Amino acid sequence: MRLLVTGGCGFIGSHFVRYWLERYPDAALVNLDALTYSGNLANLWDVQDRAGYRFVRGSIGDRELVERICAEEGIEAIVNFAAHTHVDRSILDAAPFVETNIAGTQALLEVARRLALKRFVQVSTDEVYGALAPDDPRTDEQAALAPNSPYAASKASADLLVRAYHKTHGLPALITRCTNNYGPYQFPEKLIPLMIINALEGRPLPVYGDGRQVRDWIHAREHSEAIDLVLRRGRPGEIYNIGASNERHNIEIVERILDHLGRPRSLIQYVKDRPAHDRRYALEAGKIRAELGWSPRRPFEAGLAETIDWYVANEAWWRAVMTGEYREYYEAWYVKR
Repeated sequence: MRLLVTGGCGFIGSHFVRYWLERYPDAALVNLDALTYSGNLANLWDVQDRAGYRFVRGSIGDRELVERICAEEGIEAIVNFAAHTHVDRSILDAAPFVETNIAGTQALLEVARRLALKRFVQVSTDEVYGALAPDDPRTDEQAALAPNSPYAASKASADLLVRAYHKTHGLPALITRCTNNYGPYQFPEKLIPLMIINALEGRPLPVYGDGRQVRDWIHAREHSEAIDLVLRRGRPGEIYNIGASNERHNIEIVERILDHLGRPRSLIQYVKDRPAHDRRYALEAGKIRAELGWSPRRPFEAGLAETIDWYVANEAWWRAVMTGEYREYYEAWYVKR
């Protein structure tokens, strides 16, 4: 299947691109990414010269560009990772989230409809369901949407557009909703890399509120494997939750990072909670397990330790991100060559 992957230079997108090229060595894949602040070409340094792989810098909202790529490359399916994702940034300014996450998704859907593509996979989030109480059952695919942040609202809106294009136009579209991802190459504003880097530098580790917020964590590689199955074997029009049944309090994650690095827990600094901070997310992922045979295999403790060690060993990567030097990678590699 000839793929267009959007947002493939981001954290989860880059894991999927690398996974796909490893899993299907003869695959043809185009990676379209606007290289906004969280898009980093260095995330894919090891595959950029692979046969069958092509990078294009551009916006998913540029319908003419997307349609031209699809026509020239014989694209059969789109997997849409492209999105602004950081909740804190959406609280400060929701406009980019509306533009990319909603209008950008609609532009992709329209191209997929016009060209009668075989598949469209929208990569969404558990945050569209809203928060759970501590004793609530995990959320399944039939739950109502109840987003509590501008980011979550923009993703819920995009999901509804995907559903509408399937119902109205018969577009063979599918939606995946995943829990919190972790692993190498995650932008340092997110919880796990932020805490690792601060601990390595001996700086305070800021924890919102009491740190008792609950998230279900899954490695980005296993998320990629699940998307692969949905893309190839999922039923059009369906939603598939992807979760690892691995609920953890945020403070537990922070403490594990400090303990692994041998840093004192006195570095933890509790700060004022952010507005509308959802207390708990947890997904019921029985559908994808029953229908597609997917299940996570990586124990969280081992995966987190491997992730911490990756950041320790790849200081050059995260320092370039923090200084902004990573933005020069495009000029150094793709433009000047």
